[in-house]
Amino acid sequence: MIHRRTFPLEVRNPRELEGAFTAMTREHAGALLVLPYPLTYALARRIADLAATSRLPAVYPFRECVEAGGLMAYGANPTDMFRRAAYFVDKILTGAKPADLPVEQPTKFELIINAKTARDLALTIPESVRQRADQIVE
Repeated sequence: MIHRRTFPLEVRNPRELEGAFTAMTREHAGALLVLPYPLTYALARRIADLAATSRLPAVYPFRECVEAGGLMAYGANPTDMFRRAAYFVDKILTGAKPADLPVEQPTKFELIINAKTARDLALTIPESVRQRADQIVE
């Protein structure tokens, strides 16, 4: 049985990114889970490049990260979220009190896989996962 542990690495600015990847290498990280923050979105391409150089499979919260070369993304569908936001803006602009509106959680999620990155990392994506993907980037 392989025992894996998780260790969080906080990156507060772009200058800390390479140090985080150095720490992952030192700790023999087997994979990377990127959390949804504005900074990780802004650094999507750099994170994908560093993950590729470090040969780390990485899962991202944003589709753009996969388009930038990341392995896969799973997260709320941004188009649906913007559509729901527009619904609430309309309600507020037509007189509804924000405090009276319900809080909603995302209901539509998407899985995007970068097949080229998987091949570059010598990973085989199981067919059952490929079938569930909303998009496979070649």
